[in-house]
Amino acid sequence: MILLGVVLAVIVGIALGLLGGGGSILAVPIFVYVLGFETKVAVALSLAVVGATSLFAALGHWRAGRVDWRVAGIFGAVAMGGTYLGARLAVFFSGTAQLLLFAAIMLVAAIFMYRESNPLLERKGHGKGDRMPLGLIVAEGLAVGILTGLVGVGGGFLIVPALVLLGGVGMKEAVGTSLVVIAMKSAAGFAGYLGQVEIPWDFVFGFTAVAIVGSLVGSWAVRFVPQRGLEKAFAVFLIVMSVVILLQNGSQLL
Repeated sequence: MILLGVVLAVIVGIALGLLGGGGSILAVPIFVYVLGFETKVAVALSLAVVGATSLFAALGHWRAGRVDWRVAGIFGAVAMGGTYLGARLAVFFSGTAQLLLFAAIMLVAAIFMYRESNPLLERKGHGKGDRMPLGLIVAEGLAVGILTGLVGVGGGFLIVPALVLLGGVGMKEAVGTSLVVIAMKSAAGFAGYLGQVEIPWDFVFGFTAVAIVGSLVGSWAVRFVPQRGLEKAFAVFLIVMSVVILLQNGSQLL
């Protein structure tokens, strides 16, 4: 079981470091279905592990110049408020409806990111003289935050496509920036769980330490992966996860 936990922690870390997302949607099922934690505890553990791992993974991207701190700071702050609002709105949706909405969002983003002819993906990203407009950052941050709070999982799956498709940020820079935003939102979310659930701190520190190693490997490996190839890999991963969620929950609406 210990060896399995180590392997799974490395996988979570690599996903975060390489793709700028995938941590939460991998961690929660791992904690619940593989390691046997109660759901609320699993969510809190996911926030702690993914938040800390994302922060360390972002350091590698920052050293390589792949983090837009202006976008991360504004986007992250607004998204944190949007996440709270989305969580409040979630009471009007069933759990099945939330998961199906999340799957639909991932599927649409994946289709646009995979298309060879998508002109938005052909842009090289903003340079110093062509920065992402403040209004666009705020609008995207609020929208992504609301959707993240509404569907209950994810972050990078929404942040990276938003930065690439709408903001014209290069894929690799979007990955690094996404990690900073995920760390900010995860810290706020984890703080909200303190006092509500009992945190197994020894497990948190051990799993996080291993996941951080995996994230550093992912951050290092991203420099050797062509940007277009990384976009396609990210899109395929989104498609696989969205199809799994749709198959598991779609029948419940029939």
